[in-house]
Amino acid sequence: MNEIASSGQLKMSFLRWALVTVPLIVALGSLMGVLSNSGYSNRWFNALDLPPSIPPGWVFGAAWTTLYTLLGISLAMILNARGAPGRGIAIAAFLIQLIANYAWPPLFFGAREITLGLYLILFILAAAIVTTILFARIRKVAAWLMVPYLVWLSFASIITFQVDQLNPDGETLVPPAASANIRFGQGE
Repeated sequence: MNEIASSGQLKMSFLRWALVTVPLIVALGSLMGVLSNSGYSNRWFNALDLPPSIPPGWVFGAAWTTLYTLLGISLAMILNARGAPGRGIAIAAFLIQLIANYAWPPLFFGAREITLGLYLILFILAAAIVTTILFARIRKVAAWLMVPYLVWLSFASIITFQVDQLNPDGETLVPPAASANIRFGQGE
């Protein structure tokens, strides 16, 4: 049977994809951040000299949730474009950059590899640019949904470079031990 799907059927197919891709990408990104103790709750990170351009912690959570949501929608559009030329390579490129993205928090925050983190984020940026170009050939809107991610990756690359420059021995930095600051008074 060679029937063409109606626009309603196509929308439902896209929604089914989005209901899988968006929560999955957001959840995995959040999980990687939690497992690697990323952000300002990480004592090693707080002990680093940080550039003044680095935003407060809440900005990272809001930004990544938004960006992962946009990535999930973008991927759903490409997954829904069955039969589109170049779809397979576009999906592969997306997965490569996403896996690299998920590897960044454990490398930077977990393994404390600032310089390798810089190289990895530059790779992620390059792979995301390639992915965006490939997506544009299939669905222009899917490519446009990648643009905020490219902007954020560019900003994050600059911050990572600055952290690397400010902390030449950051990989070996030992954060100060936590203390309770309990004082006992004289003569008590």
